[in-house]
Amino acid sequence: MRRALAALRGLIVGLAVCLSLPVLAALPIEHWTLPNGARVYWVRSDALPMLDVRLEADGGSRRDPAGQAGLAAATALMLGRGIEARDGQPALDENALTEAWADLGAQWSAVATLDRFSVSLRTLTRPDLLERAVALAARQLAAPAFDAAVWARERDRLVAAWREAQAQPDTLARRRYAEAVYRGHPYGVDATPDTWAAIDRAALQDFYRRHTRACDARVTLVGPIGREQAESIANRLLAGWAAHGCAPLPAVPEVAPLERAQDLRLPFPGAAQAQILIGRPGIARRDPDYLPLLLANHIFGGGGFTSRLMREIREQRGLTYGVYSHFLAGRHAGAFTVMLQTRPDQADLAVSLVRESLRRFTAEGPTDDEIAAAKTSLIQGFALRLDSNRKVLDQVAALAWSDLPLDELDTWTARLAAIDRDTLMRAWRRVIDPERLVTVVVGGQP
Repeated sequence: MRRALAALRGLIVGLAVCLSLPVLAALPIEHWTLPNGARVYWVRSDALPMLDVRLEADGGSRRDPAGQAGLAAATALMLGRGIEARDGQPALDENALTEAWADLGAQWSAVATLDRFSVSLRTLTRPDLLERAVALAARQLAAPAFDAAVWARERDRLVAAWREAQAQPDTLARRRYAEAVYRGHPYGVDATPDTWAAIDRAALQDFYRRHTRACDARVTLVGPIGREQAESIANRLLAGWAAHGCAPLPAVPEVAPLERAQDLRLPFPGAAQAQILIGRPGIARRDPDYLPLLLANHIFGGGGFTSRLMREIREQRGLTYGVYSHFLAGRHAGAFTVMLQTRPDQADLAVSLVRESLRRFTAEGPTDDEIAAAKTSLIQGFALRLDSNRKVLDQVAALAWSDLPLDELDTWTARLAAIDRDTLMRAWRRVIDPERLVTVVVGGQP
């Protein structure tokens, strides 16, 4: 009788999940490799007369040289601060460059994350505006000025912001947590005034030449253009990077496993709230257990007010306004982190409750109802990840960067719906060890 009831319950849950699947057309991603080695990902979207482009290279902060933490981010910052004169075209200082983009009504940005050096362009596709926007972006990528005086000014701003941030307990908590979780891996290294001081114009130029190369770049385009035009735009934008060559980059080590627990309690006089971070190394984005862990984490701490952590620590005990957990998944194993703030005199209780929740979840797992509710929530929310050109660009660029299958987004909901409890718990227990955690509390009372 119990087996029959269990089977019936499973059938009802499965039907509920299937009925909640959004009706989405397959995302028409086309992919090819240019002769220079760059990989192009193109999605035709005629919804708006707008083209979104993303260029990405292996130039994130994990590539910062020893003693020059912050170099990748500084290079991305300075990429938008002026263009050298070249090929008969005049130089543009940062003000003239800003005005040129404003005149086009286009948006341009560059950023360095842990893994990626990313350049984004958004422009209207009216032929004259599109031509001028692509030409300006190509100039900017081929001949950035990296002006020494401008860098000196920007460095002073970074240092001033850094000093101001040191007065915040969350800054100390994040830094010490990253150091403890990553233990020397580039993911855990922060820029400081000393490392910025070691960066000059030559260092900016050298980093840009070494790490923005056409041979391993990813180019993603989303908008109302054809394949031939997409390829032409990709080639024009990459012309400057093609000149950088393709010297092999050194391997970056993996994040080492956490061998033992570490508990750091750091005073911060005057802090109204204790900052609490608890976690350990997690997974890389290409890990086959990424999706089961996404589902498990939604139940445990990533689902907002429906998560276990929120119910047990906020709703039942009122210790915090919010408590969350997440996996940071990149080229390497990013951290699994639980974060919250509470009154300093409640910090020890909050830490013990998080640890106990992790132990119980790891030992017992979620209920069938929790799994079904989490699947429904994630699946129903999936369409919101693709409801604009820019969101499609973000998703396809992430797919491209991690070398995931082209149908990754098309099959996402079906694969999530098919995850059973055993698969979820096997993945969770492989990665999460409740007895080996880094705990950082800043501002709690001893």
